[in-house]
Amino acid sequence: MSCLKGLLTSCLVLASVMSWAKAVPISLDKTKVKLPEETVKEPPQSVDTGLHYDRYLREVIDFLEKDQHFREKLHNTDMEDIKQGKLAKELDFVSHHVRTKLDELKRQEVSRLRTLIKAKQDIEGGNDMAVDHQALLKQFEYLNHMNPHTFEVEDLDRLIKSATNDLENYDKERHEEFKKYEMMKEHERREHLKTLDEEDRRKEEEHYEEMKKKHADHPKVNHPGSKNQLKEVWEEADGLDPEDFDPKTFFNLHDSNGDGFFDEQELEALFTKELEKIYDPTNEEDDMVEMEEERLRMREHVMNEVDTNKDRLVSLDEFLVATKKKEFLEPDSWETLEQNQAYTDEEMREFEEHLVRQEEDLNQKASDLQKQREDLERQQEQLNAQKIELQQAVEHMERLKTQNVPSPPEMHFEGNAVPESLGHDQPPEHQPLPPGHQQQQQHHDVPPNQQDLGQEHKNISQENQPLPPGHNSPPQDSPNMPLDHNNVP
Repeated sequence: MSCLKGLLTSCLVLASVMSWAKAVPISLDKTKVKLPEETVKEPPQSVDTGLHYDRYLREVIDFLEKDQHFREKLHNTDMEDIKQGKLAKELDFVSHHVRTKLDELKRQEVSRLRTLIKAKQDIEGGNDMAVDHQALLKQFEYLNHMNPHTFEVEDLDRLIKSATNDLENYDKERHEEFKKYEMMKEHERREHLKTLDEEDRRKEEEHYEEMKKKHADHPKVNHPGSKNQLKEVWEEADGLDPEDFDPKTFFNLHDSNGDGFFDEQELEALFTKELEKIYDPTNEEDDMVEMEEERLRMREHVMNEVDTNKDRLVSLDEFLVATKKKEFLEPDSWETLEQNQAYTDEEMREFEEHLVRQEEDLNQKASDLQKQREDLERQQEQLNAQKIELQQAVEHMERLKTQNVPSPPEMHFEGNAVPESLGHDQPPEHQPLPPGHQQQQQHHDVPPNQQDLGQEHKNISQENQPLPPGHNSPPQDSPNMPLDHNNVP
């Protein structure tokens, strides 16, 4: 199980470094940050790998370890065979109990992923953002989501390849992150100089050059993994006579978990004495983030030279073979970070241009948000004004009701009812004429107080004159004199 264990152990080591690096904001002065003791030596065994499928990976490996057939097949399997999927095919021969448990683990993992993706879709959809379905499906790459019920050969193959790929890309991604860190530090230094007057700027530049020279003034650093470097650990850390140096004894002394391998964590612990020559947490000129990057560079170099089967573990046999090589006995000098600038001038220029564009984008977004806020405030003011007008209108109507003031003429009344207060100014209602009476008789019924309208009656059109016998009278124009056609002869 060494290959899969190496995979998981490597994840643990990388996660411990990544979690510490992310915990230190770029804006802090790294030269005054003191590393926690556990990050220098051994991270807690319960540390998360940083993979979003960390728990699933752990549980699958733990259960596969319990199957005797699977353990036997791993004995002569190297990492290249595992990458090609040869190991995954052995899943068909594991015990029923293990397969059943793996099925259960997969169903739980699929359910967990679906819940997380659904929550993410709800959040992004709620913000009117386009959901990247391809990115969401990428979350399922380490298992076959088309079959959510059973753990098959393809699932183990996907899981191994995903974890391997994530680890292989780690060093590349780490280099890029460290490069950004160094460029940001230089950018902030330059921006700070712009705020100073000429005299203070000159002093600041002199101090900066002095700190660089002071940091570079350190004892010779041995090549990582060389005989000289290991003998120094043997003498100073182990307290043994350098003349009695024995590679096999050295290996057993520093295989801290006794599993017969140097994992990446155990290898990095071997470089502490070399790093102490360059970095001191109490020195202003020494950057502890750079110290950890130097440690990882050393580990990466030794792994590339010694880990021949690329399982991210160094076995005793691999170690002993490496101690017989010329690189172990007569190594080249090791160039530290100050001798290898992490970025070029062109990369620095592009980085600063990118920061400028980012700042412009942020300023534009801030301006847009401010305009939106002002628009919303104006709309709120308009709504408040309309609300006040409506309240005043309601209050006015309430006052009219309490004072028995008649409603305005344009108000609608039920049916043909007329308010009592207006009835005295209206002429009396005319009843239908009895049979045999002529229409002209209605003119003699005008009340005395309307005698002055007599002249107006002379101008009545011919349409209102009495009709010859046998003809029905047409409807009257006056709305106050409805004509009952049934009563007209």
